[in-house]
Amino acid sequence: MVMAQSLFKRLRQLHPATEVHVLAPAWSRPLLERMPEVSKAIDMPLGHGKMELKTRWQLGKSLRGRYRQAILLPNSWKSAIIPFAAKIPLRTGWLGEMRYGLLNDARKLDKSLLTMTVQRFVALANDGDSRELPQIMAPRLMVNPEDAATARAKLGLQHEPPALLLALCPGAEYGEAKRWPAEYYAALAQQHIRDGGQVWLFGSDKDLPVCDEIAAIAGEACHNLAGRTSLAQATDLLSLADLVVSNDSGLMHVAAALDRPLVAIYGSSDPGFTPPLNKQHRILNLGLDCSPCFKRECPLGHLDCLRNISVEQVGAALTEVMHER
Repeated sequence: MVMAQSLFKRLRQLHPATEVHVLAPAWSRPLLERMPEVSKAIDMPLGHGKMELKTRWQLGKSLRGRYRQAILLPNSWKSAIIPFAAKIPLRTGWLGEMRYGLLNDARKLDKSLLTMTVQRFVALANDGDSRELPQIMAPRLMVNPEDAATARAKLGLQHEPPALLLALCPGAEYGEAKRWPAEYYAALAQQHIRDGGQVWLFGSDKDLPVCDEIAAIAGEACHNLAGRTSLAQATDLLSLADLVVSNDSGLMHVAAALDRPLVAIYGSSDPGFTPPLNKQHRILNLGLDCSPCFKRECPLGHLDCLRNISVEQVGAALTEVMHER
């Protein structure tokens, strides 16, 4: 969803008078509300993987007569049903799962040209005959400072300069092979606290075990927010961070879209495919022969692609982005 903002920006650049409405899962609404390019968010009533053709058709019918173009980011067959049922005149997307007929502007993806996810999104805003790399405008989420202050007060957090606030995002829903070890995060937190800084841990309910482990090692000065914040609150609080360290995850992209100085750690995934899109970041990736494997768990059992990235390397990368800032 964060990378999709680059598409929304491009649409508004090409068609300034156009309103961009986004049909997406309800959980993503807090992100859409922080994108000035989006005029309206429409909640998708179905969860990931659910077919429910009748519901999709009825939702499409409810949208008839309101749009001149639909741009589909998912490549699935079922995702094309709603704009078809809505009788939207122009329905644009990559070919995907045999969507002939459902799409009338179906394009063949050249993966050798469009190597990044964000490029594949933004290219759909341009003419279908274009062979040029699309112009990428970095995502930028806009946070109301009052909302950030409210979230901080509700959670009893203090952030008083000059103590540098380090945000750690140690989760990765995809699996262990994208998670830098918890003990390394804890050591980094301890070092930052010894240097007079503050540390906040971010994550969802699913990240609570790893965040609990880090907080137990790092001590009470490390504030564990995992499972305690909504996505809206987490986004607003991340906007206060002076520095961020994250695995390749959704929160990493949120931190980049908030333009936070960022160190992004990659294991089983490819930083060339889904990199952070802000300027002030460092990517740590060892580029081993076995990576990227795109597996949820290390197929070789050693997780060297992450375990061999030291706390000292991450600390040095943090120093670089801090000085650059």
